[in-house]
This record gives sequence, C-alpha cells and structure tokens, in this order.
Amino acid sequence: MKATAKRLHTKALSSMRTAITAFNNPQDDGRATVVLLHLQHAFEMLLKAALVQGGVKVFDKRSGRSIGFEAAVNQACQLASLKVTQDEAGTLRAIDALRDDEQHWFNDVSEGLLYLHARAAVTLFDELLYRVFKEKLADHLPNRVLPVSTEPPQDLLTLVDREYAKIAELLRPRRRARGDARAKIRTLLALEAHVGEDSKVSDADVDRVEKGIKASKGREQVFPKLNPLAANVTGEGLTVKVKIVKQAEALPVRLVRDGSDDEVDEAAAVREVDLQKKFHWSFYDLADKLGITRPRATALRRHLGIDSRPDYVHVFEFGSQRHNRYSDNALTLMRDTLEQLDMAEIWKYHRPRNGGNPRPACTQPGCANTEAS
Repeated sequence: MKATAKRLHTKALSSMRTAITAFNNPQDDGRATVVLLHLQHAFEMLLKAALVQGGVKVFDKRSGRSIGFEAAVNQACQLASLKVTQDEAGTLRAIDALRDDEQHWFNDVSEGLLYLHARAAVTLFDELLYRVFKEKLADHLPNRVLPVSTEPPQDLLTLVDREYAKIAELLRPRRRARGDARAKIRTLLALEAHVGEDSKVSDADVDRVEKGIKASKGREQVFPKLNPLAANVTGEGLTVKVKIVKQAEALPVRLVRDGSDDEVDEAAAVREVDLQKKFHWSFYDLADKLGITRPRATALRRHLGIDSRPDYVHVFEFGSQRHNRYSDNALTLMRDTLEQLDMAEIWKYHRPRNGGNPRPACTQPGCANTEAS
C-alpha cells in the first residue's frame, strides 16, 4: 500500500470506529451528529485512499488543496478498481447531505432513518474496503464489538411516509411546532441526494415543502424523487446488510433554479443550485477521460444525442460566450457505449463532414439521429 494511501486508510478506519461507537452510545445527546460527521469523514478518507492507491490525483490544481467529498465521489465512480455504482454514490451523497445540516445547522433524523443509513454505510464501507485493499471491516474491529439496535431495519419509504405524517401533524394549526416540523423536512430533503447529484437543501426548499404539506399534498407529489427508493436488506443479526437502491423511475421532476418563484406543484422540493458542480466536464475532458480523439468524442456525442439532453449537458453563458459542460451521466453513457459498440462504425456515420459531402444514415443501435446529419 502506498504511504499516503496508508495514512488515509488509517484515518478512514478510525472515523468508522468512532461512528460505530457513537451509534451504540446509550446517551442520545449529540449522538446523531457524531455518527453522521464521522461516517462522512470515514468515506471521504477511504475514497481518497483508494484514489491515491489507484494513481489518481486528489489535489485541485487551482486551489492547491485536496478535493472535497463530492469530487471524491465523482472520481470514485470513474476508478476501475472501485467501480462505485450510482446506487452506492447515492448512499454516499445522502450521508453527506444529512451530515451537512447536522454540522452547519440542524435537522431531525429519526432513529429508523439513522439506523438504516448507518447500517447501509457499514455495508458499503466494508465492500469498498475489500474492493481496493482486500480487507474486511471485521479485521479492524475487536471481537467484543456487539452491534445492537432495538429497531430492525425497515423499508425506506415506510420510514419516509411515517416522518411525512409526523410533519403534517406538527404543522397543524395551533400546534406551535413549526420548528420541529422544518427540522424533519430538512432530513427528508437530504434523502433526495440518493437520486440527485449535488442536491443541496436551502430554506427556500423547506418553505416549498412546508407549503405543499399544508396544502394537503401527498408525499409522492412533494417528494417525487424518493418514490423509486427502497432498502434491500439481507442477512440477520450480526450479518445483516443494508443497501439503498433505486428500483424504478420516479415521477417527472422539474428543475427549479435558484431564485425562481415557481410553485412546488409536481416539482421536486430540492433545487439543484450549483449547476457548475453537476456539469463539470468540458468536451476536451470527455475525450481525455475516454482515451479517444476530440473529433471522435464529438462523433460519439452526436450518435448518442447528448448535446440535446438536459440531464447530460448544460450551456453556461458568460456575456457573449457560451460553453457546453457535461455531467458524469454523459461520461458514463459514452464509456458504456464505447464498450458495447464499434467506434469505427460510429465515426463513419457521425464524423465531421468532408467537403460538404453528406454522411450516410446511421444504423448503429442507440443512435439518437435516424437520418444522415
């Protein structure tokens, strides 16, 4: 193991042990805060240890500082030795979102939701540790550790619906419990990080959710992004494993940008405010990451229709200049397509025009353009 990776690996295990100790603490004062802070830190250190071990640079060229949690997750999704899936990345982002409010403001995480995410964190940490370093978490814990919970793991949406009902009750007239309700709302908003990149919770988000609940809207309307989530629980007792997965597509979600006065209606309660974090790849970066020339990367984007899909591209305008930037989803789709199809065939149909001659119509599977372009 590389020396730097070893130091980060040691810090990751230390924070995970602290989180486990805090979770089993019979005293509730500050317990959730300690658990979430150390779970997030454990994963950040583990991901950076894996990236360093895999030869990936973890320092930002502009600031000279190590990358943050979000950037580490994005890099880990691209690292072959880690192979972090979208469901796993969602779990990492949700833990980070829950931690964010605990550290910088406050929320109210129910025992059921805390247990489910703590157990999912232990499951994922153990798997990532083995993928990169061929170690099990149990190898770093004394035999006397006894994970105990008075509440068995429950389905995620069952817990969400229970919290939603509690919020509605707290917001009833003359209850004078609005502060408690808004703390619980923040927790449910943070859970949308399971299915959305860079989902940040703001007071405007909480206001919209509160308004929707007071209008007697159902949880499916106010939190459409949570609809496809489920907890996959296997094993029992000491061997129980929890994975939070996305089972199906959610209801249509409308993006509400920062400063918008749009009504919540059918839109998700979380706004993706910092689009520069979601769409952070240039078309040069895409080509370099895929290991192909820039003209071929352009042909591949044309084949997939990426430049016309809002989940994959965003056009940033700076005065008279316009710059296309691409998301991790675009990079993943292009990489998967390269593995499945013949790039030479895609190039034949979508290469830049030569002397104005038209290209033949593309017959390759998955082509977004059925006619010659």
